[in-house]
Amino acid sequence: MPRQLRHRRAIRAEAYERGDGLWDIEACLTDHKPRDVALASGIRPQGLPIHELWLRVTIDRDLNVVDAEASSEWVPYPGHCQSAPPAYRALIGLNLFRNFRRNANRLLAGVAGCSHLTELCAVLPTAAIQAFAGDVWNVREEGGEGPDHDDAHAEPPFQLGRCRALRFDGEVVRQYYPKWYGPLRPDLPGEGSTKE
Repeated sequence: MPRQLRHRRAIRAEAYERGDGLWDIEACLTDHKPRDVALASGIRPQGLPIHELWLRVTIDRDLNVVDAEASSEWVPYPGHCQSAPPAYRALIGLNLFRNFRRNANRLLAGVAGCSHLTELCAVLPTAAIQAFAGDVWNVREEGGEGPDHDDAHAEPPFQLGRCRALRFDGEVVRQYYPKWYGPLRPDLPGEGSTKE
């Protein structure tokens, strides 16, 4: 079936470890059309984005948001859409792992924010989790951390029990994490809190 590209939306997330021990998690949304497009504010020539929006949160190692900044570089209503980014300071004090998406939506949905910047909030928790995996959090078989690790009080590697492939009674856990293989364990700290 012949097709023609009419629109491209890209969402990119990046994580940076800072020299002060904090982490920056950044997300960017861009919208492009492969042609000139008539907007209410005028013609946007092909090659220039309809949207280019950035959202950055600075977090500590416990995933607490200690700073937040948003930017509207390209927008369909220049001079007006740029009024939304300061509202994203409301993310300060939230935790990326404890109902972040729900709380961000409660604070910034509708006219309280920009619908596209608020969309970017959804990718921040899992981007941080990926950044921390294997670096800040142990994702290997042994669980726990450090030489003084007490096996009796060990917790499973962070990722176990958080998706279908990594369920405790599944083949991946049996094969790669046999110490943790067994019935489902619904009592994991933070279980499901990034899935809102």
